[in-house]
Amino acid sequence: MATAAPCRRSATWAASWSSSKELNTPERTHTLRLAVAWAVLSVIGVVVAMQVNMPPGHQTQQAADESSLLSLMLILSTPVCIGVVLFILYSVFAFRRVPGSLDDGPSRRGNLRMQWAWTIVTALIVFTLAGIGINGLANSSNASTFSSSGGSLGTQTVGTSASDRLQVQVIAQQWYFTYRYPGYGGAESTHLVLPVNANIEFHVTSTDVIHSFWAYELGVKADANPGTDNITYATTTSTGSFTVRCAELCGIWHGNMFDTQGKVVSQGDFATWVADLQSSETGITLPPYAPEYFPSPRVKGT
Repeated sequence: MATAAPCRRSATWAASWSSSKELNTPERTHTLRLAVAWAVLSVIGVVVAMQVNMPPGHQTQQAADESSLLSLMLILSTPVCIGVVLFILYSVFAFRRVPGSLDDGPSRRGNLRMQWAWTIVTALIVFTLAGIGINGLANSSNASTFSSSGGSLGTQTVGTSASDRLQVQVIAQQWYFTYRYPGYGGAESTHLVLPVNANIEFHVTSTDVIHSFWAYELGVKADANPGTDNITYATTTSTGSFTVRCAELCGIWHGNMFDTQGKVVSQGDFATWVADLQSSETGITLPPYAPEYFPSPRVKGT
């Protein structure tokens, strides 16, 4: 009798283990299928994501940094997106209710390893992207870290060092932008023109209400608040045209507050343009040059 009990217990344990193994086999099969499908689709998705040209472009170092960050975010998020969508679609077809059956499906308990893995991996992705974003934001707020891309500049070298930045004042008002160049006698223009391979220092302000200066292709965006001198920077790296828009609701004609004639030109062309600007009468009516402006009825409509 003493030996019969252990034998029965061994037989019961073996039967239980065998039954448990049989129950786990389908679950392992589903896991393996999902893992293989996810790996294959993720490789394809990442390859496709690497071919996508993300905005805003490469006219400035800031725009190039933003494009690189968006590309990295797309590449990292592609496997995550594929995993979530694949799991949902697989569950819909693999675990659908049998027609005519009213029984509940088998109960499932959480997988602690899977939960920890999901939490750790997603946390690493989020903190990595946050660190890259914070570093990029810090660089865009510190002009001393910028350097021109070099190249043949001829005799004109406007803004080609961090200590010799081209200052441009961006003045927003209902409903257009004007641009002043303090280093050229305060010459004014309704179109923003910049030299290539130059460090630019924007001083953004407003004469009436809150606006937002957004040069999309340059990767530059700054609030234009009355009574405030909001400083932001850019380093131009290639020539081309760009659009300036107001990105803050500023009144009934907010939608028309844009300029499609912004340009990044060669150093020689910029010197010619700014000389013509200085010698011509622009007809722009603004108060005398100041670092900042406060709303005044005398400014609007004068």
